[in-house]
Amino acid sequence: MDPKTLQTPLEQVIIFTDELATQGGWHGEQLKLAFAARGVSSTFASLRDCLLDFSGLKPVIRIPQCEGVPQAAFVRGIAGGSMQQVTTRLNVLHLLKRLGTFVYNDAHAIERTVDKAMTSFLLLQAGISTPPTWVCESRQHAHQTIRQHLKSHAQIVIKPLFGSQGQGVRLLHQKTPWPLPMDNFVDGVFYLQTFVEATHDYRVFVMNHQAKVAMRRTGEHWLHNVALGAKCERIIDLDVLNIATQAAIALDMAYCGVDVIRNKAGELQVLEVNSIPAWRGLQSVCEINIAELLVDDLLRQLNGTTV
Repeated sequence: MDPKTLQTPLEQVIIFTDELATQGGWHGEQLKLAFAARGVSSTFASLRDCLLDFSGLKPVIRIPQCEGVPQAAFVRGIAGGSMQQVTTRLNVLHLLKRLGTFVYNDAHAIERTVDKAMTSFLLLQAGISTPPTWVCESRQHAHQTIRQHLKSHAQIVIKPLFGSQGQGVRLLHQKTPWPLPMDNFVDGVFYLQTFVEATHDYRVFVMNHQAKVAMRRTGEHWLHNVALGAKCERIIDLDVLNIATQAAIALDMAYCGVDVIRNKAGELQVLEVNSIPAWRGLQSVCEINIAELLVDDLLRQLNGTTV
């Protein structure tokens, strides 16, 4: 996309990242190069370094190395923290949008996916197949559900409600010792999901409600995350692309990474939807420059076009 064709020329964009120590990391550098190729300057900033200033007549959001309210912000990472800290960081995104900044993905989209319980609810409400899931705070309810499920010789996965790249995920089976070793690590909420046994799963990158590229992930571990060493292979499977697109539409995402798996009955199910997806593994198996796709999509949406 030629920046001269933009209805509102974009001079600078803020890339919010949790990798300032490494200059935005690999993904941040890819985005910076892609913006530069479109004639747009980009600056890295962390949401935790922003200041909400309500001392004057008008609210002000102070972002390091940024004068005034930015035209656009690309959310590449949000640092973890306490509930108060994460809420404040998301509020920065909420308030920037209210002040006129185009935020990609915006805070509402991130909230719908960073909370796995909300993702499961929205997928099921939209009629999109996803593994049976239970969410509760009660250890008694959680243990009862797990024991009942394991009686049928099925395995169950326990996940952190907030988390990514397979961190903190545990597989429970009939020989799992009690009390559960994860009881001290669920942060007060049990998110339980039926284990889908498969030799691989799929990651689909969806932008503007269109599946752009997909890969099969095959790992030696029961988890197939690239971060855990899974091997990647690009695929074109219309059924996989279709269910991923449906998930992105159901959650109303500007862009996302959708994790899909096929169960033993041959049915495709959506495992997760990621609002701040990594794409290094996907980039390694395709010729399309994914960072440039993202930047072009941001520029189109900034100007209210969808083509």
